[in-house]
Formats: sequence, C-alpha cells, structure tokens
Amino acid sequence: MSSSPATHATNEALAPVSSDRRVFQWHDHASLWFSLGVGLLVMQVGAYLMPALGTKEALIAIVAGSIVGAGLLGWVAKLGCDSGLASAGLMHAVYGRTFASLPIILNIVQLVGWGTFELVVMRDATVAIGQQSGSMAGAHWPVLATLLWGGVVMLLISGSMVQLVRKVIARVALPLVVLSLLWLSWQFLSLAQAQGFEALWTRQGAGGMGVLPALDLVIAMPISWLPLVADYARHGKNGGSALRGTWLGYALANMWCYSLGVLVALTLPSKDLVQALLLAQGGLIALSLILIDEVDNAYGDTYSGAVSAHSLLPRFGVRAWGLLVAALCTGLALVLPMHSLEPFLLLLSSVFVPLFGVILGRLAFGTDATALLAAARKVNVVPVAIWLAGIAVYHLAPKVLPGAGSALPALAFSFALAWATRPRSR
Repeated sequence: MSSSPATHATNEALAPVSSDRRVFQWHDHASLWFSLGVGLLVMQVGAYLMPALGTKEALIAIVAGSIVGAGLLGWVAKLGCDSGLASAGLMHAVYGRTFASLPIILNIVQLVGWGTFELVVMRDATVAIGQQSGSMAGAHWPVLATLLWGGVVMLLISGSMVQLVRKVIARVALPLVVLSLLWLSWQFLSLAQAQGFEALWTRQGAGGMGVLPALDLVIAMPISWLPLVADYARHGKNGGSALRGTWLGYALANMWCYSLGVLVALTLPSKDLVQALLLAQGGLIALSLILIDEVDNAYGDTYSGAVSAHSLLPRFGVRAWGLLVAALCTGLALVLPMHSLEPFLLLLSSVFVPLFGVILGRLAFGTDATALLAAARKVNVVPVAIWLAGIAVYHLAPKVLPGAGSALPALAFSFALAWATRPRSR
C-alpha cells in the first residue's frame, strides 16, 4: 500500500480501507499466500521432523498442521477483510487504544527480526550458489549479497503493495517458484525411487518427537504470519474469498515445502539444506528461483512492520516507514549472528498465538470490529488478562502435558475464554 504525502497525517492502519481500493479476489489472496508460504526456512523445518518421526507420521503431521494453521490464517484474513482494518487496528479494537501499543511494538520487533533473518537466509543461499558455480570465492561476497537483497527489498517497498501482489507475484514469481518446486520434487522422488521407495515410505521414527509436538512445529509457520495477514487481506473484495484464497494458498505451499524438506532429509541427509538442494540435478537453477521468491517473505515482514510503525506514528507514511525498516534489517543482517538469535525470535513469536486467539474469540462471530474500535477504551482489561494467561499456558503446557505441544493448547485456551467473556449485544 503506497502512501501519498497528502495522507501522511491520516492513520491508515486504524482506518478501514475504502471500497475503491479493495481489489484482491480469491486468486490474488491465494497467489500471495502460496508465494509467502514457500521458503527455504520452511523446508529446513520440515527436515527437522526427521529422523525422529516415521515417514507416515511426519506426513500426517504436515497435512493436519497445514490445514489447521492455514485455516487460522484464513480466519484472521476474513476478519481483516470484513473490517478493512490492519492488524494494528484489530489489536486496538480488542485490547484498547493505549495498551495495543505493547503488542504492536512487540510485533515490530519480531518483524524486524524475521526480516533480518530472511536477508541472512538469502545471503547464505546466494553465497552457496555462487561458490557452487565458482564465482564467489572472496570474503567480501556475503556483505555484497546482503546489500544486494536489502536494496531489492527497499526498491519493492517504495512501490505499491497491491500492484506487487497482482502483477509481480501472481504473474511472474508464482509460476517460476511452482516450476522450481516441481523440478526439485521430481528429482528427490526419483532419488527416493532409486534408494527403494517402499523402504523409505515404511521407515519408522527414531523417537524423540511425538506427532502432537510435530503438529505444533508445522502449525508454527502459518501462525507466525498471523500478525501480518490482515494488512493484506483488508484489500480484498469480500471476507469469504479472503478466507478461501488465503487458506488454500498457504496450506498447499506449507504441505509442499514441509514434505519436500522431509524428502530431502530422507534421501540426502545433510546439516545444510541448501547444499543438499544444490546436489540435485538442476538444483542450482531451482534453488535460484526459490531464492528470488524468498524476497517476498522479506518484503512481507518489512511492509507489515511499516504498517505497524505507521499506526503508532502516523506522521510518517507507510512507504517512509518501509524504507526505514528495510534499511534497519539490512544493517542488522550485516552485524548480528542471526542463526543464534533464531530461538529468541521463536520465543517472541509465542506471544502472538494467544494474542490472536483472543482476537478471534472476540471478533470471529459477527462482532463489528470497526464499531469496537470506535468505542475502545484505553485498556480493555479482560482481553489483556486472557492474553497474558494464554502466554503462560503456551510455556507451561509442554511441562504439564508432555507431548501436547504449545501452540494448540494456548490457542484453544485464549480463544475459548475470550469467546466466553465477549460483550453481549444489546
């Protein structure tokens, strides 16, 4: 979403998108979220499921977790589309105009962190591809690769989000990434066939992870996008198409990338997924196409970080905030050991599971979010208390109920309590 200087004084994040700017149809939502669902990080997490789980157990967790996680993503997309509000607007409506600043700031921190992490992933993949082709041997290449991808994100954020989704992602990036996934899937399925497909299919797990914790791990990826989805979905024409498109697009991408990660781990075990992909025939080209598609993940983090920052300081437009966030991510990618900070980012993400459990419980059954926003107090005490209790449940659940995971118990707890205590209509 671009901002003109004339609208900088208006808080675009807390005002519903006008009907003339609602242009996304179900296939726009689907192409966006399929593209955002594809990533090297997703494949790497899929590889983590092995060898603890058997092949069939891993696929059950992948399919079930993708359906549930993408369904939640689609549900929040519907809320954003129906209300026309960004994620920051939904937080203001539920938690209160003053208190909402806390989760919004936490969201900005995690988005800057994940945006930085995406740049590091792209940098490392670029260097690996360059070394494989023999063109990147010097120590300066990682710095140049970081600046290159940071510059690309800054270039994209200076344009229109709507045009990027409808013209670049849907028409160019999506077909290329689908072709690359088809090629890699064919190569690794052929490798599995050569190694004995039946033996790999019936392979038993080594233990150390149950199906429910694996389900939790699969759900973690779509849930990590919950604080972003409304920023895009509010440009949709109707809530039903936003739900269906988001659900279908992300579920397919999540299933495919997790399954491909499992397949790579089964057929070509390696601590470095990128190197394993490069060893496949045509892997260099396929990985390069996936790497290009990875840009939209960094863009997604940057754009939503800009929308959230704009909601707090509307004097600066979304575009200006986007350039600042992109520059910050690029600078941090040059100096921070992001791979060692990944556990912190995952810990920070845990606060958003119960956060959106409360939002869904309060808004998902016909409540008018814009009316709730207009009447919001500074602090809505009950939703705040449920959110904090939900965070506690997230961290205590694995200790009290080993093998149950964290995300589902926290989500169910916060959703049920928020729904039970929602204000009744007069």
